Amino acid sequence: MCIACSQPTNHVIAGLPEDVRQRWLPQLEKVNLPQRLVLHESGHPMNFAYFPTTAIVSIVYVTADGESTELAVIGNEGIVGIELLLGGGSTPNRAVVGGPGEALRLPARVLQEEVIRFGSASQLLLRYTLALSSLVAQTAVCNRHHSLYERLCRWLLLNLDRGQDNVVVATHEQIAYSLGVRREGVTEGALRLQTLGQISYARGRIQVVDRTGLERQACECYRVVKNEYTRLLPLARSTPQPLTNPLDLLIGQPF
Repeated sequence: MCIACSQPTNHVIAGLPEDVRQRWLPQLEKVNLPQRLVLHESGHPMNFAYFPTTAIVSIVYVTADGESTELAVIGNEGIVGIELLLGGGSTPNRAVVGGPGEALRLPARVLQEEVIRFGSASQLLLRYTLALSSLVAQTAVCNRHHSLYERLCRWLLLNLDRGQDNVVVATHEQIAYSLGVRREGVTEGALRLQTLGQISYARGRIQVVDRTGLERQACECYRVVKNEYTRLLPLARSTPQPLTNPLDLLIGQPF
């Protein structure tokens, strides 16, 4: 389905220069993404990049014995398939839909051609890559140093930021899979949050009642990541910062 006449709701698409957006729109396709659909599998060719609008996608590493850890979560702020930006045609990770919804799908070659041009669109895409890298790095820190309860709060807030309302659609089993922990630990943490009046949970729907309280319960990793996204992505400021070389994005930036 061509969406040349529709208004995109992905922040990266919305932040593109007008000439680039008009060049892309005829080739963008609106697709429905059901929960648990695998968009990219480890080691397989990546034919498309996805720009979620209402869907939420988890980037997960799965070990040889089937254990998993979520490295990042991507919603309407970003792109699934940044490896294409950096010349990679595959990924060691799995991209799986965590929250069902819609996305805009773009052929890989279109994204790669834009990077070769290295115009203002490339600068935006590389800024997003840096922001996502900070999320992956901070997730590794969080998994090593913070409690399951704090990580659960961080996970809920990240998904809340990428959703459309104050509801996160996920079962305890799905959250456990994302965090790489036992389901019983997630259930215990969710019960604690519900007792404190910060969430309401029923039938795979987690409604956040007290976001401020939830942020107080989370570790500092959530705020670090949120600050980096705000600093790097263009919708957070009126004028993009000029760049002359892609390496400017990758050198001297704090994580």
